[in-house]
Amino acid sequence: MNIEIKKSVKPVNYIDAINIMEERLEQIFNNKEKELIWTLEHQEIYTAGTSYNEKDIIDKSIKIVETNRGGKITYHGPGQLIFYFVLDLRNKKDIRKFINSIEKTIIETLKTFDIETFSDKDNIGIWYNENGKVKKVAAIGVRVKKWIAYHGFAININNNLDQYKKIIPCGIKDKGITNLVKIKRKDYSKLEDLLIEKFILNLRN
Repeated sequence: MNIEIKKSVKPVNYIDAINIMEERLEQIFNNKEKELIWTLEHQEIYTAGTSYNEKDIIDKSIKIVETNRGGKITYHGPGQLIFYFVLDLRNKKDIRKFINSIEKTIIETLKTFDIETFSDKDNIGIWYNENGKVKKVAAIGVRVKKWIAYHGFAININNNLDQYKKIIPCGIKDKGITNLVKIKRKDYSKLEDLLIEKFILNLRN
């Protein structure tokens, strides 16, 4: 498995990131480039996946960028770790297994910080039970084109949760949003490397 690992220190423009991934997808499809794992942060932005609904926008003054990933409306901003990838599934062709490996990666990594989270077959993402109230801590949005998977997932570390009040995140009304610092005040500086390590391990299995 020959994967390029890219870590951006400065925030990356959302549209630029999508264009880079789509270009990489074509290169991988034509066997001209390595697969990619790319971690970064975005500036504040609201993005809408292919199944979003206008009714999910509460504050009509916000700007929504439509994207071709799966899922509905979400928010990206400082304090949120974005984990993108461009990965070749042509040998496996099993999207469910691939999504499972993403979920497993996040759950196992957060467990190392003593945070118990879980996936939900009806609501994609990774969830945390906060005193009986279920809240999302990681969003997953994947697109598969020519059997190459791209986009990825986002983990809330210490982002501004008030920005989610302007939308119905992922179209789910009866659940909340949280972040790692709110769950447990810890040092999450190793989170990025642990996620990369576990993800590559889970992809191999």
